[in-house]
Amino acid sequence: MGEKSLYKFRVEPQEVDFTLRATLASLGSAILNTAGQDAYGKGFGVDVLNAENHSWVLSRMAIEIDRRPEQYTDYAIATWISDYGRVLSTRNFTLTDAAGHEFGRAVTQWAMIDLTSRTAVDLSWVGREHDDAVVPVPPPTEKPRKIRTVTPSRSVEHRVVYSDIDFNRHVNTMRYIEMMLDMLPLDLLTQEAPVRLDIHFLKECRFGQTLTVGCEERGQSALFEISGDGTTAAVRAQVEWRHE
Repeated sequence: MGEKSLYKFRVEPQEVDFTLRATLASLGSAILNTAGQDAYGKGFGVDVLNAENHSWVLSRMAIEIDRRPEQYTDYAIATWISDYGRVLSTRNFTLTDAAGHEFGRAVTQWAMIDLTSRTAVDLSWVGREHDDAVVPVPPPTEKPRKIRTVTPSRSVEHRVVYSDIDFNRHVNTMRYIEMMLDMLPLDLLTQEAPVRLDIHFLKECRFGQTLTVGCEERGQSALFEISGDGTTAAVRAQVEWRHE
């Protein structure tokens, strides 16, 4: 039976906005870096998968941040895998400040792809060979929600360039999030309110494609749909600020 792993972080100057608090994208990046580091340490990271021409890809993610920590703040991210399926694995996270108070949580679902065919492969073997990595603790919040329809009221175009691409040679998750958030008003982005982000990846976007980023605002929520080269949706997402 596995145990949660704990990784320590500090909010660095390049990770904050002009309010001197960590951006949602920088916290999301720390969460995904934790996933990669933990998988590497447990023997099923991308280095091992690449040797078999496979890799991990993020399928869905939900992040909840109750408050954004300030610059130079120390915090920790705990991570654990709660289940393996044939198609998706669920990895969870909690974020706590230096005093041990939880201020965020996330649930991610991962698929494994063949790097040549770019199609999903059966990942049941990971669960069999690394069953000691599974921790019998449920996700800390609701699993990622599917966003089925978005009716954009406005859109922008973005050409995928070198700096958008990650190790899988498709657009990096945080670049998608930055493209979407850049479409929103500053007062919405910088308000002090708990926020939840759900993002669902439907297909890859690659170098050289022209993306259309569509936004639909609904009060304290924003829905997004990103498509590549005029085709069907590649990414859908929703950001929701909660006022208690």
